[in-house]
Amino acid sequence: MRKNIVAGNWKMNMDYEQGISLFSEIVNMVKDEVVSTQEVIVCSPFIHLAAIAKLSSTVKNVSIGAQTINEHDSGAYTGEISGSQVKSTGVEYVILGHSERRAYYGETDELLAKKVDAALKHNLKPIFCIGETKDERESGSYFEVIKNQLSKALFHLDAETFKNIVLAYEPVWAIGTGLTASPEQAQEVHAFIRKTLADQFGQEIADNTSILYGGSANPGNAESLFSQPDIDGGLIGGASLKSRDFLQIINVFNA
Repeated sequence: MRKNIVAGNWKMNMDYEQGISLFSEIVNMVKDEVVSTQEVIVCSPFIHLAAIAKLSSTVKNVSIGAQTINEHDSGAYTGEISGSQVKSTGVEYVILGHSERRAYYGETDELLAKKVDAALKHNLKPIFCIGETKDERESGSYFEVIKNQLSKALFHLDAETFKNIVLAYEPVWAIGTGLTASPEQAQEVHAFIRKTLADQFGQEIADNTSILYGGSANPGNAESLFSQPDIDGGLIGGASLKSRDFLQIINVFNA
Protein backbone atom coordinates (compact mmCIF):
# COMPACT_ATOMS: atom_id res chain seq x y z
CA MET A 1 0.00 0.00 0.00
CA ARG A 2 1.38 3.39 -0.99
CA LYS A 3 2.44 5.94 1.63
CA ASN A 4 0.85 9.28 2.35
CA ILE A 5 3.73 11.77 2.35
CA VAL A 6 4.08 15.46 3.17
CA ALA A 7 7.49 16.72 2.06
CA GLY A 8 8.76 20.23 2.76
CA ASN A 9 11.13 21.89 0.30
CA TRP A 10 12.89 24.78 2.01
CA LYS A 11 14.62 25.80 -1.25
CA MET A 12 17.38 28.43 -0.67
CA ASN A 13 16.03 29.67 2.65
CA MET A 14 17.12 29.58 6.30
CA ASP A 15 20.62 30.19 7.64
CA TYR A 16 22.08 27.46 9.82
CA GLU A 17 20.57 28.53 13.15
CA GLN A 18 17.19 29.38 11.62
CA GLY A 19 17.03 25.97 9.99
CA ILE A 20 17.87 24.08 13.17
CA SER A 21 15.28 26.09 15.08
CA LEU A 22 12.56 25.49 12.48
CA PHE A 23 13.28 21.79 12.25
CA SER A 24 13.25 21.45 16.04
CA GLU A 25 9.80 23.04 16.10
CA ILE A 26 8.57 20.66 13.39
CA VAL A 27 9.94 17.57 15.15
CA ASN A 28 8.38 18.54 18.48
CA MET A 29 5.03 19.30 16.87
CA VAL A 30 5.03 15.97 15.02
CA LYS A 31 5.84 14.17 18.28
CA ASP A 32 3.08 15.91 20.20
CA GLU A 33 0.32 16.37 17.64
CA VAL A 34 0.55 13.89 14.75
CA VAL A 35 -1.19 10.58 15.39
CA SER A 36 -1.47 9.08 11.90
CA THR A 37 1.20 7.19 10.01
CA GLN A 38 1.95 9.48 7.07
CA GLU A 39 5.63 10.17 6.40
CA VAL A 40 7.03 13.66 6.88
CA ILE A 41 10.11 14.62 4.83
CA VAL A 42 12.08 17.84 5.18
CA CYS A 43 14.33 18.76 2.24
CA SER A 44 16.70 21.44 3.44
CA PRO A 45 19.74 23.25 2.05
CA PHE A 46 22.95 21.23 2.32
CA ILE A 47 24.20 23.16 5.36
CA HIS A 48 21.49 21.68 7.58
CA LEU A 49 21.45 18.06 6.46
CA ALA A 50 23.79 16.38 8.95
CA ALA A 51 22.39 18.23 11.96
CA ILE A 52 18.71 17.74 11.21
CA ALA A 53 19.26 14.11 10.22
CA LYS A 54 20.46 13.53 13.78
CA LEU A 55 17.45 15.37 15.20
CA SER A 56 15.09 13.36 13.01
CA SER A 57 16.19 10.12 14.67
CA THR A 58 14.13 11.07 17.73
CA VAL A 59 10.83 10.61 15.87
CA LYS A 60 10.00 7.61 13.71
CA ASN A 61 8.04 9.12 10.81
CA VAL A 62 10.27 12.12 9.97
CA SER A 63 12.90 11.76 7.24
CA ILE A 64 15.38 14.12 5.61
CA GLY A 65 16.00 14.91 1.95
CA ALA A 66 18.48 16.92 -0.08
CA GLN A 67 17.36 19.23 -2.89
CA THR A 68 19.63 17.91 -5.65
CA ILE A 69 22.81 15.93 -6.25
CA ASN A 70 25.42 15.80 -8.99
CA GLU A 71 25.41 12.86 -11.38
CA HIS A 72 29.07 12.08 -10.62
CA ASP A 73 30.42 10.32 -7.52
CA SER A 74 33.42 12.62 -7.05
CA GLY A 75 35.86 14.81 -8.95
CA ALA A 76 36.64 18.33 -10.05
CA TYR A 77 33.10 19.72 -9.89
CA THR A 78 33.48 22.81 -7.73
CA GLY A 79 30.39 23.71 -5.76
CA GLU A 80 28.61 20.41 -6.44
CA ILE A 81 27.66 17.60 -4.04
CA SER A 82 27.52 13.89 -4.76
CA GLY A 83 25.05 11.22 -3.77
CA SER A 84 27.63 9.54 -1.55
CA GLN A 85 28.32 12.82 0.27
CA VAL A 86 24.62 13.42 0.84
CA LYS A 87 24.07 9.85 2.00
CA SER A 88 26.92 10.17 4.51
CA THR A 89 24.93 12.81 6.40
CA GLY A 90 22.14 10.36 7.17
CA VAL A 91 19.74 11.56 4.47
CA GLU A 92 17.18 9.18 2.89
CA TYR A 93 15.67 11.23 0.03
CA VAL A 94 16.68 13.68 -2.68
CA ILE A 95 14.52 15.93 -4.87
CA LEU A 96 15.37 15.56 -8.56
CA GLY A 97 13.88 17.26 -11.60
CA HIS A 98 12.38 20.20 -9.72
CA SER A 99 10.94 22.77 -12.12
CA GLU A 100 13.37 25.41 -10.82
CA ARG A 101 16.35 23.16 -11.58
CA ARG A 102 14.97 22.50 -15.05
CA ALA A 103 14.23 26.18 -15.75
CA TYR A 104 17.20 27.96 -14.12
CA TYR A 105 19.98 25.40 -14.57
CA GLY A 106 18.95 23.69 -17.77
CA GLU A 107 18.58 20.21 -16.32
CA THR A 108 17.29 17.87 -19.03
CA ASP A 109 15.56 14.54 -18.64
CA GLU A 110 18.68 12.85 -20.02
CA LEU A 111 20.80 14.43 -17.28
CA LEU A 112 18.15 13.62 -14.70
CA ALA A 113 18.23 9.95 -15.68
CA LYS A 114 21.92 9.97 -14.69
CA LYS A 115 21.10 11.73 -11.41
CA VAL A 116 18.40 9.17 -10.66
CA ASP A 117 20.94 6.39 -11.18
CA ALA A 118 23.45 8.19 -8.95
CA ALA A 119 20.87 8.58 -6.20
CA LEU A 120 19.77 4.95 -6.33
CA LYS A 121 23.40 3.76 -6.38
CA HIS A 122 23.83 5.37 -2.95
CA ASN A 123 20.48 4.23 -1.56
CA LEU A 124 18.84 7.62 -1.81
CA LYS A 125 15.15 7.66 -2.75
CA PRO A 126 14.40 10.23 -5.46
CA ILE A 127 11.40 12.52 -5.16
CA PHE A 128 11.15 13.02 -8.90
CA CYS A 129 9.31 16.09 -10.17
CA ILE A 130 7.36 16.32 -13.42
CA GLY A 131 4.97 18.91 -14.79
CA GLU A 132 4.03 21.27 -17.58
CA THR A 133 4.51 24.98 -18.22
CA LYS A 134 1.75 27.48 -18.98
CA ASP A 135 2.31 27.19 -22.74
CA GLU A 136 2.20 23.40 -22.55
CA ARG A 137 -0.99 23.49 -20.51
CA GLU A 138 -2.71 25.94 -22.87
CA SER A 139 -1.65 24.01 -25.98
CA GLY A 140 -3.17 20.82 -24.57
CA SER A 141 0.14 18.95 -24.83
CA TYR A 142 0.61 18.45 -21.08
CA PHE A 143 -0.11 14.71 -21.04
CA GLU A 144 2.51 14.17 -23.75
CA VAL A 145 5.01 16.39 -21.88
CA ILE A 146 4.57 14.47 -18.65
CA LYS A 147 4.77 11.09 -20.35
CA ASN A 148 8.01 12.14 -22.06
CA GLN A 149 9.50 13.33 -18.77
CA LEU A 150 8.71 10.00 -17.14
CA SER A 151 9.90 7.96 -20.10
CA LYS A 152 13.23 9.73 -20.66
CA ALA A 153 14.26 9.99 -17.01
CA LEU A 154 12.76 6.93 -15.33
CA PHE A 155 11.65 4.22 -17.73
CA HIS A 156 15.16 2.79 -18.06
CA LEU A 157 14.60 1.41 -14.54
CA ASP A 158 13.19 -2.04 -13.95
CA ALA A 159 10.01 -2.47 -11.93
CA GLU A 160 11.79 -3.56 -8.75
CA THR A 161 14.11 -0.54 -8.79
CA PHE A 162 11.24 1.83 -9.58
CA LYS A 163 9.69 0.96 -6.22
CA ASN A 164 12.20 3.40 -4.69
CA ILE A 165 10.79 6.39 -6.59
CA VAL A 166 8.35 8.98 -5.24
CA LEU A 167 6.79 11.25 -7.87
CA ALA A 168 5.72 14.87 -7.48
CA TYR A 169 3.49 16.61 -10.02
CA GLU A 170 4.27 20.32 -10.39
CA PRO A 171 1.86 22.34 -12.51
CA VAL A 172 4.52 24.95 -13.28
CA TRP A 173 1.87 27.28 -14.69
CA ALA A 174 0.18 27.48 -11.29
CA ILE A 175 3.25 28.20 -9.15
CA GLY A 176 3.78 31.86 -8.29
CA THR A 177 1.60 33.02 -11.20
CA GLY A 178 -1.67 33.79 -9.46
CA LEU A 179 -3.28 30.91 -11.34
CA THR A 180 -4.59 27.89 -9.47
CA ALA A 181 -4.83 24.22 -10.32
CA SER A 182 -8.17 22.97 -9.08
CA PRO A 183 -8.33 19.65 -7.19
CA GLU A 184 -10.04 18.19 -10.26
CA GLN A 185 -7.26 19.38 -12.60
CA ALA A 186 -4.63 17.97 -10.26
CA GLN A 187 -6.47 14.67 -9.95
CA GLU A 188 -6.77 14.37 -13.73
CA VAL A 189 -3.00 14.55 -14.12
CA HIS A 190 -2.26 12.30 -11.14
CA ALA A 191 -4.60 9.66 -12.58
CA PHE A 192 -2.84 9.95 -15.94
CA ILE A 193 0.55 9.52 -14.27
CA ARG A 194 -0.65 6.41 -12.46
CA LYS A 195 -2.05 4.93 -15.69
CA THR A 196 1.25 5.64 -17.45
CA LEU A 197 3.10 3.82 -14.68
CA ALA A 198 0.71 0.88 -14.96
CA ASP A 199 1.35 0.65 -18.71
CA GLN A 200 5.10 0.59 -18.11
CA PHE A 201 5.54 -1.35 -14.87
CA GLY A 202 2.20 -3.03 -14.19
CA GLN A 203 -0.80 -2.11 -12.05
CA GLU A 204 0.71 -3.25 -8.75
CA ILE A 205 3.68 -0.89 -9.08
CA ALA A 206 1.39 1.94 -10.15
CA ASP A 207 -0.97 1.38 -7.22
CA ASN A 208 1.93 1.45 -4.75
CA THR A 209 3.74 4.54 -6.05
CA SER A 210 3.21 7.71 -4.01
CA ILE A 211 2.41 10.68 -6.24
CA LEU A 212 2.60 14.06 -4.49
CA TYR A 213 1.09 17.36 -5.55
CA GLY A 214 3.67 20.15 -5.84
CA GLY A 215 1.64 23.18 -6.87
CA SER A 216 1.66 25.60 -3.93
CA ALA A 217 -0.36 23.51 -1.48
CA ASN A 218 -1.14 25.35 1.74
CA PRO A 219 -3.33 24.94 4.84
CA GLY A 220 -6.30 26.35 2.94
CA ASN A 221 -6.31 23.97 -0.03
CA ALA A 222 -4.48 20.87 1.21
CA GLU A 223 -7.59 19.03 2.36
CA SER A 224 -9.41 19.38 -0.96
CA LEU A 225 -6.29 18.30 -2.85
CA PHE A 226 -5.32 15.37 -0.64
CA SER A 227 -8.88 14.01 -0.71
CA GLN A 228 -8.49 13.20 -4.40
CA PRO A 229 -8.01 9.45 -4.97
CA ASP A 230 -4.66 9.65 -6.77
CA ILE A 231 -3.05 12.44 -4.71
CA ASP A 232 -0.97 10.95 -1.92
CA GLY A 233 0.29 14.12 -0.26
CA GLY A 234 2.29 17.17 -1.20
CA LEU A 235 5.69 18.63 -1.95
CA ILE A 236 5.31 21.86 -0.01
CA GLY A 237 7.28 25.04 -0.67
CA GLY A 238 6.56 28.28 1.19
CA ALA A 239 4.21 26.75 3.76
CA SER A 240 6.98 24.38 4.92
CA LEU A 241 8.93 27.39 6.23
CA LYS A 242 6.29 28.00 8.93
CA SER A 243 6.06 25.16 11.40
CA ARG A 244 2.39 25.65 12.26
CA ASP A 245 1.33 25.88 8.60
CA PHE A 246 3.37 22.80 7.78
CA LEU A 247 1.81 20.89 10.66
CA GLN A 248 -1.70 21.84 9.52
CA ILE A 249 -0.93 20.33 6.12
CA ILE A 250 0.52 17.19 7.71
CA ASN A 251 -2.58 16.81 9.87
CA VAL A 252 -4.91 16.80 6.88
CA PHE A 253 -4.39 13.05 7.00
CA ASN A 254 -5.72 13.01 10.56
CA ALA A 255 -9.01 14.63 9.57
